[in-house]
Amino acid sequence: MGRPRIAVLGAGANGASVGADLIAAGHDVTLIEQWPAHVEVMRAEGLHVLSPDGDLHVRPHVIHLCEVAELTRPFDVVLVLMKAYDTPWAARMLAPYLAGGGLMAGVQNGMTTRTVQDAVGASRTIGAVIECSATMDEPGIVHRHTPVSRSWFAVGALPGGPADRVAEIAALLRCAGTVATVDDIEAAKWMKLVSNATLLATSAILGLPMLDALHTPGFRAVMVAAGNEALAVGGAAGYPVLPIFGLTPDEVADRSSVVDTMTDRLFEGFVVPGATTTVLQDWTKGRHAEVDDLNGLVAEEGRRRGVATPVNDAVVSLAHRIERAGVRPDPALLSELVAAAP
Repeated sequence: MGRPRIAVLGAGANGASVGADLIAAGHDVTLIEQWPAHVEVMRAEGLHVLSPDGDLHVRPHVIHLCEVAELTRPFDVVLVLMKAYDTPWAARMLAPYLAGGGLMAGVQNGMTTRTVQDAVGASRTIGAVIECSATMDEPGIVHRHTPVSRSWFAVGALPGGPADRVAEIAALLRCAGTVATVDDIEAAKWMKLVSNATLLATSAILGLPMLDALHTPGFRAVMVAAGNEALAVGGAAGYPVLPIFGLTPDEVADRSSVVDTMTDRLFEGFVVPGATTTVLQDWTKGRHAEVDDLNGLVAEEGRRRGVATPVNDAVVSLAHRIERAGVRPDPALLSELVAAAP
């Protein structure tokens, strides 16, 4: 049997970083991307990933979304690195091109594993958590803030899924970072959602890099309150508290301090000076961000389960004003988040 044919669906900052690592490791990779200029630059000049480890330059095989219909050979593995809100249509678009015995993994923020399952079936679905910081402001060039040595993933199967094949996806992602395998991928993804609800949109609302936001008076209390709401909603949904980012079970044993502990580990190991969140990057480019799939999902599930989420509600409200009413991210907006916190 030859090398597996791998598709990376979504070659933005993180997708391009993972794809480049796989190519450098000798894998047969096709990048599938929706930004035309990015596709053309990668075809003409290759892909540059600039990180603290240096410049990784690869020459990827890359196609535009509109060329998917021209594919004639199936992929053995599809790694989905699209935005969470794009997952339903993107996974279904690639489903006809996934081999019968292939695997599709949603390597994304948000609770996307069952969305992938809806597209390709339980026997071909793997869930994944990603912690990798990167930005891309011009086509063909990615600035990766967390190199392979500081990137982290978790992988697992849903109940009834291909648990015996989790190691296949783990082996691929180890080209791009440290990988943990987990028995409860939904719980692991919810723990990442807790972390995302804590930091991504909250710091973006201030219009600041993550470290600058952290050092803004009053911000940490808002972060922790948003994360504790997400943790409480997860508990109501039946998700156990699991260690992520390399934490140990003992470090998350005290539920009352879990969010503080995860926040400290995140800033110690994964956040670098000047790095902004994907939410702020999207807003800076005039794009829709994933807030509805992160803080919005916490708020929606909270309403369903009778758990109050005032800080996440405020985050979503402010995010909608930024995206739809022309409000600009600004540190002055912190006062509205503080007012919502207990």
